[in-house]
Amino acid sequence: MPETIWFEVALVSILYTLGHIFLGHFEAKTPKLRKFVKYIMTIVVVLCLSVFVDRRLALILLGVSLLPTIYIHCILLPKKGINGWTGEPKEKYYAYRGWELPDEDR
Repeated sequence: MPETIWFEVALVSILYTLGHIFLGHFEAKTPKLRKFVKYIMTIVVVLCLSVFVDRRLALILLGVSLLPTIYIHCILLPKKGINGWTGEPKEKYYAYRGWELPDEDR
């Protein structure tokens, strides 16, 4: 494994990019600033753990942080009658998140 912090930055960035590409529609109404802060905070936590504690722990934590996403999309949303991959029906998903459905989707 490379001995540079850029590996962790690249890994976090790749995971966020893939998440945005494949699951970004689940965050359609989340403010952009909140998404950005979440990304930066993830990088900061992973880098701090990697540099000051242990690199393996940082990578394990990053992997474990994917478990809630898997739980939500594979178990919780389907229990609510929402497709965990597409977020449909949108009416149910938006109601679950407490968002208003856009006029063009009604």
